[in-house]
This record gives sequence, C-alpha cells and structure tokens, in this order.
Amino acid sequence: MLPVRVYYEDTDAAGVVYYANYLRFCERARTEWLRALGFEQQAMMTSAGTAFVVRSVQADYLAPARLDDALEVVTRIATLRRASLLFDQAIRRQGQLLFTAQVLVACIDTRRQKPASIPADLHSLFERSFA
Repeated sequence: MLPVRVYYEDTDAAGVVYYANYLRFCERARTEWLRALGFEQQAMMTSAGTAFVVRSVQADYLAPARLDDALEVVTRIATLRRASLLFDQAIRRQGQLLFTAQVLVACIDTRRQKPASIPADLHSLFERSFA
C-alpha cells in the first residue's frame, strides 16, 4: 500500500483530482511495490537489458478525490505470465473505493524493443508474491 496526499498540482479546475493523475499514482505504487520486494527497475535495465512497459489500462473512476485527501493505493498481481503481469490496483480514501484499474505490464528487450521473458529470478519473486 502506498500512501498518497493530494496536492493542488494534482487537481483540475473543478477542484478534483485530474483523471490522468490517478494513473500517475498507480505508476508510483507499482514502482514502490517492486522496491518493497527488493527490486530496482534500473538494475533490470542495466543487467538484463529488459524493462517493463505498460501495454494497456482499464480504469474505472468511481468517486472523486479532492485537495488534501489522504489516499491509499493498493497493488497486487492478478495474473502472472512468462512475459507479462496483470496488476489490479485500487485507490481508496478512508476505506471508500474511488478508483480501480487493471494494468497490463509487458517485459521487453530494451535493445530490440520486442517482448522478452521476465528474468527468471524476478519471475520467481513474483510467483512467491502472487501465491
């Protein structure tokens, strides 16, 4: 779970969180989730020549977040495949569900910009987290 505070810069003219910022919050939460597992994305790019890229997003906006709200972004693996992960993510304010997303993340070879298998050690780490 990643705590997120809503700042003025996150809001639109109506005073609610701008729709694209929910995706930014989710991106940060996925990155911090990986970090909590002991994994750094920069190391993956350097050592394995692979990286994760977002392939698709399905998002549902259920209720607005506003300036100064304290939010919680929850991230979990829904599906683990050889070269991709499907994440379920949810954003809540004091237990109230505001936003949900399913984010399909693919592993690519950074030199060829083509799909690649998730490195074996990382895939094993995901399997343990997924169980």
